[in-house]
Amino acid sequence: MTPYETLTPIDPRHGEGSGHRFDAGRRWAASLSLAFTARESGDASVTRLTRARHHGPLRVQRPFYPEGKAEACHVYLLHPPGGLVSGDELRIDAEVGEGAHALLTTPAAAKLYKADSHGVAWGQHTRLTVAEGGILEWLPQETLCFDGSRGEQSTHVELHGEARCLGWEIMALGRPASDLPFVSGRVEQRFSLLRDGKPLWLERQPLDPTHPRFTGYWGQGGATVQATLWAVGLRDFQPAIEALREALPTAPHWAVTHRHGVLLLRYLGQERNQAWDICQRAWEILRPFLIEREAHVPRIWLT
Repeated sequence: MTPYETLTPIDPRHGEGSGHRFDAGRRWAASLSLAFTARESGDASVTRLTRARHHGPLRVQRPFYPEGKAEACHVYLLHPPGGLVSGDELRIDAEVGEGAHALLTTPAAAKLYKADSHGVAWGQHTRLTVAEGGILEWLPQETLCFDGSRGEQSTHVELHGEARCLGWEIMALGRPASDLPFVSGRVEQRFSLLRDGKPLWLERQPLDPTHPRFTGYWGQGGATVQATLWAVGLRDFQPAIEALREALPTAPHWAVTHRHGVLLLRYLGQERNQAWDICQRAWEILRPFLIEREAHVPRIWLT
């Protein structure tokens, strides 16, 4: 018996020929559904990956326990194509059960490629659910959005009871090193965070380089890199915020606040590496405040 099930369901919404169309109905679908369950093992509770269903090119490696068997279950999400093209439709669903603790990340940056000549969009939708007493760390590597890309990203996080969650999303627009800025296309980002069905943070952000908001100082201000980090479940915000302000570089590119039980750290600038370093360092600072555990960097980040 395997430690988790692997199924390949057929999605009835997408017919066999849907990938060969040349209009907005074209879809190459992939999905991944994960579940983490806390199970007693001796005198300790161990988080097990108890469901790993996939359809299309989305997989997970085996679970890792670099912090010890009774600590977080580290799982790497794999998308072998490495990026999204017109017609791609990715759906990721992860459920963390009562008392379980999962850390999810990716082995490399994701890429959002230029739309085809028909302007067909891609879609990437993530749904994260954490039960009472569960802990989820959602730490994907950055997303690189190429000029001309068109699509929609959505992230929905639903917490129950005293569930805790820390996560981030990092987006870099264009390829400045190749002198290929993000000057065309459109990406819409949607984010929703709820606890027991009550909205804590709802956000919609269109990224359209032709809109005045993209270059205006009242909006994007011409920034090509943005990041948002959130933490929910902190008992006391002020010491955590003070620790961030003391440890992170005193640059005008980031700010931190809290509202409705959510700590939010924002980055807006031009440096992808700087955004990543700030988010990683913030995670390392916040983790002991949130779950009373020192940060343990996933090995995949070091390769």
